[in-house]
This record gives sequence, C-alpha cells and structure tokens, in this order.
Amino acid sequence: MSRRIYFDGLNLSLERGTGIATYTRMLTRVARELGYEIGVVYSSPQRPAKNLMMREISFFDSRDAAPVALPKLVWDAIRDQLRSPFGVEPSAVNLTGAVITDHFRDRMPLHDHLFAARNLFANARRYFSWSGRFVELNFDTAPDILHCTYQLPLRAKGACNIYTIHDLVPLRLPFTTLDNKRQTYRLLRKIAAEADHIVTVSENSKRDIVQMLGVEEGRVTNTYEAVEFPPDLTERPEDLVAEELAGSFGLGFRDYLLFYGAIEPKKNVQRLIDAYMRSGVYIPLVITGAGGWGNQTEAKALDSLLGEQRARTDGSRRVYHFEYVSFATLVSLIRGARAVLFPSLYEGFGLPVLEAMLLGTPVVTSRASSLPEIAGEAALYVDPYDVGDIANAIKTIAADAGLRAELSRRGRVQAQLFSVARYRERVAALYERLG
Repeated sequence: MSRRIYFDGLNLSLERGTGIATYTRMLTRVARELGYEIGVVYSSPQRPAKNLMMREISFFDSRDAAPVALPKLVWDAIRDQLRSPFGVEPSAVNLTGAVITDHFRDRMPLHDHLFAARNLFANARRYFSWSGRFVELNFDTAPDILHCTYQLPLRAKGACNIYTIHDLVPLRLPFTTLDNKRQTYRLLRKIAAEADHIVTVSENSKRDIVQMLGVEEGRVTNTYEAVEFPPDLTERPEDLVAEELAGSFGLGFRDYLLFYGAIEPKKNVQRLIDAYMRSGVYIPLVITGAGGWGNQTEAKALDSLLGEQRARTDGSRRVYHFEYVSFATLVSLIRGARAVLFPSLYEGFGLPVLEAMLLGTPVVTSRASSLPEIAGEAALYVDPYDVGDIANAIKTIAADAGLRAELSRRGRVQAQLFSVARYRERVAALYERLG
C-alpha cells in the first residue's frame, strides 16, 4: 500500500502562478513518480457544498456564487475562529468529469486526492495571530506526511508535518516585503520549534534558517529546485521563435535584454533601469512582470520612459514592459534574449537564473544570497547595490559575443546540477528519511 503525502494549494490556485507554485507542481510530480499517493488541500471562498456534484462545480469557480452580505461574512469569520481550536475537516472533492477542466491543465498538479475548506489559509493565519497555535487538519484517512510548501500555521493530525521555508527575506531585508514582521518571525520560530522537519532550497537559505531561527542543522534539508520545459518549446526552431518575437512584439532575435519576475523591491528593478539607461547600449530592455507591493518608484520610472517613447514620432523604443505573457511566450522571450538580467537583492533560489541557463541564454546576476550557488561559473556577476557595476555588466554582455557563447555553454552544463533526475534523488532521500 502506497504512502500518502498531502500538500497545501496556497499558491496553486493563483491565476498567474508564482515561483512557489512552480516549486509545488514539480514537487508533487516527483513525489507521485516515487510512488506516493498525492493529495492537495485548497482554500475555497465558501463552505464546500454537501451535494458532491455542486462541490465539484464550485471548486472550479474562483468567484463566489453570489454576493455575500457583510454581516454574513463577519459571522462566518467568527464561527470559523470559534471552530479553529477543534480542528478543521477538509472536504474531499471528487472529479467526475462533470466540469471540463482543460483550462486548469497547466495549473493543477498531479494528484490522487483533492480537498477544500472554507478560507482555510486566511482563517489559519488569523487564528495563529491571536492564539499562537496551528490549526489542525483532520482527514478521514490521515496522510503519512503533510508538506506545507510555504510557512503556514497548519498541521495534520497523525502525520509527519514538514514545511518548506524558501528564504528569510522578510527578516534579512524587512524593507522589501509587506509582511507583518512580528507575526512572520513568530510563525517562523513556531515552525522551527515544532516542525518534524524543515525543507529549503539552497545552502544559503539553510544557513539563514539554522543561524536566525536556531534550528539544529540535522532538522533542515536542502533539496534545491528543478525546472523542466516541454520539448515542443525547447526544440522549436529558432527561426520560428524569431518570427514570433518579431510579429508579436517587434523584437529582433538576440537583439534585446530581458528581465522577468515580479516588479517588487527585492528584484532591484529600479537600479536595473537606471543602469540600463546609464550603459548606453543600443538594444532594448524588455521587462516582463506584474507590479507587486512597494513598486511605486519602478512604476513611475517605467511610466515616464514609456510615455517618452510614445511621444516620439519615429516610433523607436528602448524599454518594453509586458505585465503578463503566457508560459510559452515567456520561453520564447528567454530563448530570444541576448541575455537575461537578474540583479536581485536576495533570493532563496532564483528560478529565472536556472531557467535561462537551461535554455542556453547568458545570465547577468548578483553575487548575493543563493545566486552564486545556483549559477556557479556560468554568470556575469554584479554588486546589486552598485548601479555603475550593473551598467558595466550590461555593456559587456551586450557587446562581447565570445563571452555570451562561453556563458551559454557553461550555463547548460551548470543547469544539469539541478536536473529533474537529481532533484528526484534528493526528494526521495528526504521522504525516505522521514518515513
């Protein structure tokens, strides 16, 4: 009889996804390939219906079925808090095929069981904020392992409870996140004290967890991360990629620089824009990513640049900004870039660096946090706080074809250290150890 591992669906329900969603999908896939039964626990806006078909239908409707009056919302929140000390029983969602789920194909992880509970993650955080306790999840058949892929105040009764802490950015760079730092530190300390095990994604993050949270080194496992692109995207001929870039965006193949990721303080986009303008390179800078918290400076700089460009009569552009592109289009943008620029202030892992290396695109990144650990000798490094240093790197990578060819070669080799096969070995060792 196979063992069961249940995961949280906190980030999996987001329309545009996050790096943690990518991490969770890969982790569930690998765990299932290792022979485990996989369950995913989601939060739903309303209490799951008793009617099983209606429960299935509601699971795929991200909107409330009907407007809910404020008094009912308040009453529901109060009732949920009063029930929290006694645990929560997530409702099983059985997929019968009644709902056409093709739209969610890329977002849903491989699974054997799905569960939902009303406002699970928000209620758990609210309960922890005033009680300092975790919400206990009660299942008809308890999993062997509950793996929270983010720091959540949840635990499963009768299970081995493990938590992935990707990084300690809210504590190391408190000015770059909107978290309530007191509550975040309190929750991390609680996880550090009570988790059966902690998982992280780099040696840099592991050192932070051991040193800042006081966790014994043997209770933290670094599995790193892994990325894999569909062959139809990676093997697509370059001339077709070039046609797509020219037709969709007016971009030349290998004739632009690319940054992609959330536009938020830790990504260092403002210094990147300043450095690009100072560098004087002639090829465009493409910025792909939606705005996050604290990006007013970046948004103002982008609006100003884009406004100036629109006012030009010759139609020339230096900076492009796309808030969102599909996954397939993003792969084309990475493949077609002369280089990916990722001068982040701090990363637990840095997926864009690995993705670019895997696709053979040269990388400029920071000599900070985990990034040198991931890129090795396959990147051009900068001081992320030094605009002049970033500008010089931009000039160098844009002009030096020999350097780009060498970084591309090294990048493909370095990326193999984080292959799915190696990741599977690390995850297998983790779960076997906990068994």
